Amino acid sequence: MALNLFRRYPMEIILVLMYIYLSFAAPGFATLDNQMNVLRNITMQGIIAFGMTMVIVSGEIDLSVGSGVAFSGCVTAWVTGALSDSIGPWPAITIGAICAMVLLFGVGVFTGKLRQHFNMPTFITTLGLLTVLSGAANLITGGFPITSFPFQFNFLGAGLLFGVPFPVYIFAAVFGFVYFLMNYTSFGRALYAVGGNLEAARLSGIDVWKTKTLALGITGVFTAMAGVLIASQILSGSASAARGWELDVISAVIIGGTSLFGGKGTVRGTLIGVLFLGIIVNGMTLLNVSEYWQLVVRGLLIIGAVLLNHALDSSAKKH
Repeated sequence: MALNLFRRYPMEIILVLMYIYLSFAAPGFATLDNQMNVLRNITMQGIIAFGMTMVIVSGEIDLSVGSGVAFSGCVTAWVTGALSDSIGPWPAITIGAICAMVLLFGVGVFTGKLRQHFNMPTFITTLGLLTVLSGAANLITGGFPITSFPFQFNFLGAGLLFGVPFPVYIFAAVFGFVYFLMNYTSFGRALYAVGGNLEAARLSGIDVWKTKTLALGITGVFTAMAGVLIASQILSGSASAARGWELDVISAVIIGGTSLFGGKGTVRGTLIGVLFLGIIVNGMTLLNVSEYWQLVVRGLLIIGAVLLNHALDSSAKKH
C-alpha cells in the first residue's frame, strides 16, 4: 500500500518529508514569517510556471520568460513615467500593465505562427527572443532602472492582505484559472491531445496550431503579470530583473511531473514543483549552504525528478 501511494504521489511525499526535516534542521524554517516569505518568493515564478505547463504539455517550450518579465516591468515603468503627469499615476500604471500584457501575448502568438508556417522550433525562436526582449528592455531604460512608480504601488508586489502577501492571492487565482482551463474545457483537452499525438489530434478536428499558439500567448500574459509584480516589489522597471528565471520556471514544471515530450502533466504537479524548489532554496539558505552548492543541488534535483518520474512510469506500465 505504501509503495502504491509513493507511485501515485512521489513528489508530494518527498516534499512532506523534506518539510519535516527542515522544520527541525533549519533555524526559523517553520516560523509563520518564514512561511510567508517562502510563499512570497515563489509567487511570480509560479504564475509563469502555470502557463509554462500548458506550453510544455502542448509539446512546445518558451525560453524567453525571464527576459519577458524584465521587459514587462520596463514597459510598465516607461508608460507610467510618460503618462503620470497628464492622467495620474494609477491610470498610467494600468495602461502600462495592459500594454505589457498585450505585447507579450503578441510575442507568444508570433512564436506560435513561426512554428506553424515555417516549422521553426519554439526552442530556437524563444532562445532568440530571450536576447531580443533583454535588449529591448535595455533600450527602454537606457541601462538604468526607471523609478516612476508611486510608493503605494509597492503594495501590489510586497504588501500584506490579512497577513498574507498580496501576490499570493494573484498566484492562487492564476492557479485556479489554469486548473479549470486544463481540466474542464475543450481547450485543456486539446492541449493534451496535441502534445500526445499531433497528427491524431489534427485528424480528430482539433486546430492544433491555434491550441499551441494560444498556450504560448497566455503564458506571455502571465509573464507580463509577473513583470508588473516584480516592478511593484522593487518600485522600478529594471532590465536586469528576473535574469535566469526561465530555467527555474521550467525546472518547477519538470519536477512537477510534466513531460518535456508533451501530452503529460498537470498544473497541480507544477504547484508541487514550485513549492518544492521554493522550500529547498529557503531551507538551504537558512542552513547557510553555499550559493554554488545550491545551484548544484537544484540541477541534480531536476535530473533526479526526471529519472524518478521515468522509473515510476515504466513500473506502472509493467503492472
